[in-house]
Amino acid sequence: MPLHRMFTSVPPRYDLVNRVITWGLDRRWRERAARECLQALPKKVLDLGCGTGDLAIALARRSQALVAGLDYSRPMLEIARQKASSLVSGKEPSFIHGDAASLPFPDASFDCVGISFAFRNLTYRNRLAQRHLAEVKRVLVSGGKYVIVETSQPKWKTVRWLFHRYLRWAVSWLGYRLSANRAAYGYLAESAANFYTGEQVKQMLLEAGFRQVSFRPLMLGVAAIHVAIK
Repeated sequence: MPLHRMFTSVPPRYDLVNRVITWGLDRRWRERAARECLQALPKKVLDLGCGTGDLAIALARRSQALVAGLDYSRPMLEIARQKASSLVSGKEPSFIHGDAASLPFPDASFDCVGISFAFRNLTYRNRLAQRHLAEVKRVLVSGGKYVIVETSQPKWKTVRWLFHRYLRWAVSWLGYRLSANRAAYGYLAESAANFYTGEQVKQMLLEAGFRQVSFRPLMLGVAAIHVAIK
């Protein structure tokens, strides 16, 4: 199933499934990514692949920055707009339908670009991976920050083995049972189990022209926050 069609079909229970399969930790990890994004007090921030808007809303709630969220799934964006309506008037992010391979923004538009659990979709076995990275670099100001929170590969073999079993058995089964979408959560399990290590993501970002690239493992390395500077 193509990714676009997949992420257009899962939104009704997308948030619920995320909470269940991560034991609620996805919220905490996004909050940590939001704090990293806002560390240098950016004026304009983009949540790339924003989905149902959790990172964009966390950014808007925590700062005075102008926040935009971009995604190619219109149903996801509609849910994001509904969720953002609970924010104080004037602080709502602007949610934009668009393609990560051709961002609808001028060069140097943002002080920071954040992405939460969508980086894997843009880079793992994706023929447009380098173009996606180049577009992020293009819309960042010089010295701007790219903050990524994504699944990763635990360093310890036993933890990695358990994590992969959890993905392939529990995540794919629970995702299917809660959403009735076998393909979407089968893809999530397989892509996360086979995704790059933190060091491999770091090398990918350096090769794309970013500098001062670092990453911080989360929960024994099942996820990580990566930070890269243009």
